[in-house]
Amino acid sequence: MTARPRRVAVSAPPERGTAVPRPQPAAALDPGLTERARGLRRAQLRRAVVTLACAAVLLFGLPVLLRLAPDLAQWRVGGLPLGWIAVAWLPYPLLGGLAWWHLRRAERAERP
Repeated sequence: MTARPRRVAVSAPPERGTAVPRPQPAAALDPGLTERARGLRRAQLRRAVVTLACAAVLLFGLPVLLRLAPDLAQWRVGGLPLGWIAVAWLPYPLLGGLAWWHLRRAERAERP
């Protein structure tokens, strides 16, 4: 029986990495397009803030309204308390309408 040869780690010599081409900066927009892009961004941010504020008033305003006017929670519509309907069902169609309104305004802002 012969003894096994001793294991030796084999590694390649260190190589220089290949040169990776650096991305070239994009050509700057002309001043007219830059100003239009800034205006479009401002308009979109303004529309987003208005939409967010409307959604916040809707989602937080209904429970506050029901808290401030507890008599509304006593009313029944179709056997269900009005407070439950106002908090569980009413926001969804209103949020859908708000989303549609926001989309229409955003599309109108992007038209040339």
